[in-house]
Amino acid sequence: MQHIFEVIYMTNKERAKLAMDAMDREYPEAACSLRSEDPLQLLIATRLSAQCTDARVNLVTPVLFSKYKTVEDFASADIDDVGEIIKSCGLYKTKSRDIVMMARMILSDFGGKVPDNMDDLLKLPGIGRKTANLILGDVFGQPSVVTDTHLIRITNRLGLVDTKDPYKVEMKLRKLLDLSRSGTFCHQIVWHGRKVCTARTPKCGECCMASFCKFATGK
Repeated sequence: MQHIFEVIYMTNKERAKLAMDAMDREYPEAACSLRSEDPLQLLIATRLSAQCTDARVNLVTPVLFSKYKTVEDFASADIDDVGEIIKSCGLYKTKSRDIVMMARMILSDFGGKVPDNMDDLLKLPGIGRKTANLILGDVFGQPSVVTDTHLIRITNRLGLVDTKDPYKVEMKLRKLLDLSRSGTFCHQIVWHGRKVCTARTPKCGECCMASFCKFATGK
């Protein structure tokens, strides 16, 4: 009875801390599963991952990055050739155009360097807040909240948010999470979403957050 009382009257800030601590214990080695060796490669890989699995992207990028090694290479690349290489990632016509055009903008507007702030990252073709947050967190060590489908689903189930709108989820979580750990937390949530808190059949009986999760407890 005492535990039920504590769950019902727990603040979202307290629940968020419990979630972050649980994820640290469960997935201490969690990191981005997209393979890259520099900021540009991570930016491109993240663009390719839209509506595509990270595993598929990781099969494609070694070929892409072996042919196009620098921002200058991508800026001068033939869009159709890039499209052929990335075809299996889906939406290849749009993605190939975005990749080449973002490389050109990085050269012309940002001195050949991937931008280190949200406003400039959002100017790049095909780059939204999710990708920008990933770059800011993983590359530049800035506070970030990457609102992918796993984070949105799981934080709704936990009761931390009550919306599926990515921007609203990000803004709400920025107020609740320890921002010095938020980037890692987002990676941990992705791992947890793939392994335990799946979309269709969540394994609540195996979940390290079940005791304070509103979905699992029904409270």
